Amino acid sequence: MKDIDFRTDVLPLKDELFRLALRITLNRADAEDVVQETMLKVWNRRDSWAELDSMQAYCLTICRNLALDKLKRADHQNASLDESYDRPDRHYAANPEERTVQRDRVELVKRLMGQLPEKQRTCMQLRDMEGKPYKEIAQVMGITEQQVKVNIFRARQSIKQKFQQIEQHGL
Repeated sequence: MKDIDFRTDVLPLKDELFRLALRITLNRADAEDVVQETMLKVWNRRDSWAELDSMQAYCLTICRNLALDKLKRADHQNASLDESYDRPDRHYAANPEERTVQRDRVELVKRLMGQLPEKQRTCMQLRDMEGKPYKEIAQVMGITEQQVKVNIFRARQSIKQKFQQIEQHGL
């Protein structure tokens, strides 16, 4: 196993950890706290780094667990995603009306994602937004790859059904 250096192997993960924590806690300040706590825990366990297969999976697992603990304490289970992460596709169309419709659809999907059970939401976020492979998601979540696939499938189906209902019948 290679030598792991905090500055080169752990610190560069802070943005990824923040995104994960934000998706779980749905609160920017809580996510920042979770990342800081994660970094402290990782540093305090530096004696066991040589035994790790993946520093990234290790950090993501700690971050996820801390974020879930914070979420349970704060009871923010059904809050919507942070508004500051609204990044609609600006190249979708030159027409302002079409851009507005696109932005509204993105917001609706974010809202629907926020309503998913935690496990489905986290699996979907790690796969679809972070681009993580199933194996790594399984390590982070502490479940099998098959369970990851099932959670992602169910999350996508749920969002698709709710999205279609709203598109057809309105809110």
